This record gives sequence, structure tokens and C-alpha cells, in this order.
Amino acid sequence: MTMQTPVQHRSKLPDVGTTIFTVIGQLSAQHNAINLSQGAPNFAPDQKLVDGVTKAMLDNHNQYASMTGLLALKTIIAQKVEALYGACYDVNEEILITASASEGLYSAIGGLVHPGDEVIYFEPSFDSYAPIVRLQGAKPVALKLALPDFTVNWDEVRAAITPRTRMIIINTPHNPSGQVFGAHDLEMLAALTRNTDIVVLSDEVYEHIVFDGQRHHGMATHPQLAERSVIVSSFGKTFHVTGWRVGYCLAPAALMDEICKVHQFLMFSADTPMQYAFADYMKDSQTYLSLGAFYQRKRDLMQTLLAESPFKLLPSAGSFFLLASYEHFSNESDSDMVKRLITEHGVATIPLSAFYTDGTDNKLIRLSFAKDEATLRAGAQALCQVKPR
Repeated sequence: MTMQTPVQHRSKLPDVGTTIFTVIGQLSAQHNAINLSQGAPNFAPDQKLVDGVTKAMLDNHNQYASMTGLLALKTIIAQKVEALYGACYDVNEEILITASASEGLYSAIGGLVHPGDEVIYFEPSFDSYAPIVRLQGAKPVALKLALPDFTVNWDEVRAAITPRTRMIIINTPHNPSGQVFGAHDLEMLAALTRNTDIVVLSDEVYEHIVFDGQRHHGMATHPQLAERSVIVSSFGKTFHVTGWRVGYCLAPAALMDEICKVHQFLMFSADTPMQYAFADYMKDSQTYLSLGAFYQRKRDLMQTLLAESPFKLLPSAGSFFLLASYEHFSNESDSDMVKRLITEHGVATIPLSAFYTDGTDNKLIRLSFAKDEATLRAGAQALCQVKPR
């Protein structure tokens, strides 16, 4: 029985309830469903990385780290970013280690967005963007990516920009569509933000998971955009340790100063032993440079295994995800389709409508291939048994 309270309160997010991930997770647990829903690997990270955390703990690195992060880790990030993208970030003023990429997103929005501001973002989107904006007393402005390729309509962006526009949120490689920005997108974004005070918040947690020989076109690859961008990335996504909750931000010093003001009161510092382990592990650049090929093999396996299924797979250029269309064989809502897949076929996916604030239903479901081979094979076998309805 829950405790009753005499306190009358007013919710800041009255329309926000339990996320679809929790709902699907509970239903999946009831039916012991194969998990192709969650964007988290189900395989072990490199033992060397785990041993590095253990060593850091045994070496008594168990107290607060510096507020902005371990210098050795920030240094190796700076070296990586300069080598891959050509941008130079000051390790003392422009790099921040955060307690997850999610905390980095919150600190950036919290520090740079004010009541009455407008923030443009693109749907389908990661579900935290709009609520964080609303918590600042600002207005999230959702623009829909154009199907079937999930591209940005830059004319719509131009029309959406107003004197109140403070920030544009980008996500590349994109969750949930698996699409990536190209050089043209960067040029259009640079042109639209030139001579403005608009900040670009770029969610690049899948930066190293890009396929088919493509380059990651992040904000650090474009000098003009780098000067106005906050870039957020994730060690958890990169090194298969999403539960460790460590990420980082890159931003020009003047922007980073405001981000740190929020970070220091939100978390103060990220987990210390993990920072020592990452700093040592990343000395070998192949730990992250090999990631694209690693996940491309998983994507290709999933595509092969589902070739005889009733679903039509959309291309995936990056991230952990594939989208599958079923509109040619069923009129079910995507939520009903996902529930049927769990209850009748024992496999869990995510409805794409969950990534739209207005519940747009394009008859698409999201599949995660960040799983071991046995899970991918079992999940694909279950999906191949789906009958038209």
C-alpha cells in the first residue's frame, strides 16, 4: 500500500508517465521475450576494461574526481577528437566528463536555455529532449524528419527559426532511424545559424558506429559549427558498458562555463574508477576505431536473417538500430504490433510512434542489433514466423 501525503503539488511534466521502454520491458518479462527492444548490448565488455576499473578501485581511486573530469581522460579525448575530426579543444576549459550522456544533455540544455526560449529538434527523437527543454520553461519545437529516408527538410528548419530560437538539437548517427548527417546537412546547418546566437546541441553518442565506409559528420568536423556547438558523446555506448553511466561534452569555453555551472550542482563529478579505466583503455585507438566494423557485422547478420521475414527493413547507416516496416501486410497500430510480437511470438521490439510527441504511426518498429549472435538469431527466427493479418 502506498503512502498518502497531505501535500498538494503541481507537476512540471503532467503529461509524462512511464516510458514505453519500461512498459515494453514489463510485458517482455511477463512473456520471457527475446530482447530486440533495448538499445543496450547484452554481451560482456572487454575484460581488460573491467580489470582497469578493478585496478583503479584497488589503487584507491574511489573518491570524487575533479569536477570537470580526470585530466588524463580529457587529454586522450582531446587527442582523439583532433586526430579524427580536426578540432582542437582545451583540456582545462572545453572538455567535461559527465555522469552519462544523458546528464551531459541535461547540463547543456539547463545551462544554455532560458524561460521563453525555443529549441528546435527533430522527430522521431530520443525521448528526453523535449521534457528537459520544458523543465527550463522553454518551448520545444518538433520538426518531423522526412520519410522514408528520415532526412531533415532544411526549408522547414529555416521557417521554424524565430528570434526566440536559442538551440537546435541534432542527433547523428540517429536513434531510432539509423540515419546519419552528411556534409550537405552540415553546410545547411551552418548557413542557417550563421550570424545568430543559436547553439547547436549535437547528440553524437553513436559517433563510432557508422557503416559502409562512411565518415561521421559530427559538429567538430566543421569549424564554423564547432564554434557554436555542444557535442555530447558516451563511453557506455562506445565500450558496451551502458550501466557505468559516463559520457562527455565538448564545447567552446564560454559555453562550457555555463554547462559546468549546472553539472557541478547536478552531479559534481562522474564516477572516478571508470574514468581511470577509460583513460588507460583508450590509449589503444582500435578500441573505438574498430567499432563500426563490429556493429556492421551485426547489422548485416540481422538483415540476412530477416530476408525471408514478412517485414521490410529500412537501410541503417549507423547506430544500434534497424527499422522494419509492416504496413504492406497489416493495418495494426505499431503499439499493437509490438504487443502482438511479444505475446504471440516472444520477441520484444519498440514502436516508432513512441519517439513522436504526437504519436505519429508510420507502421514501423525499431529493432536493436546490439546483441549477441544467439539473441539475433532467435529474435529473427521469431519475426520470420509472423503472419500477415
